[in-house]
Amino acid sequence: MSVRLAKFALLALGAVTGPVPGQGVAPVGRPAVVRVAVLGHPVGQGKTLVAEDFTYEDRAIGQARGALDPADAIGKEAVRGLAPGSVVRITDVVAPRLVRRGEPVLIAYRSRGLLITTSGRALASAGSGEPVRVVSTATTRTLDGVAAASGLVLVGP
Repeated sequence: MSVRLAKFALLALGAVTGPVPGQGVAPVGRPAVVRVAVLGHPVGQGKTLVAEDFTYEDRAIGQARGALDPADAIGKEAVRGLAPGSVVRITDVVAPRLVRRGEPVLIAYRSRGLLITTSGRALASAGSGEPVRVVSTATTRTLDGVAAASGLVLVGP
């Protein structure tokens, strides 16, 4: 038997019967478990996460991969309905929406002391400082702006 084949046989045998000494691999049948934050109850789409939404459970490392720390998720909005017991990941939450698609907004243009405002409608949802397209109800013109406050979109320089 060649040396390479002997090493392979030893590694294969170690994977079946347990870890090879010094390799630090968990025995087969006993997956590694970590404590991770999960949702304690259902959270609806658009709801803001708070500390009371979270509880801790032991999960396999594979299930806990990509989990957000509750401190990073608190204050953010759920993108979709989240089931109880689910791990919250970065794709599950967004910054709170200040402007929502289809809702009325105040469009403001400011330049060198001049402030012009008009009413409009949001064509997309956006959080603070995020770009958003709006349509002016007076001119039906589409404008690109930035969500600044609840229902306020800044356009221009």
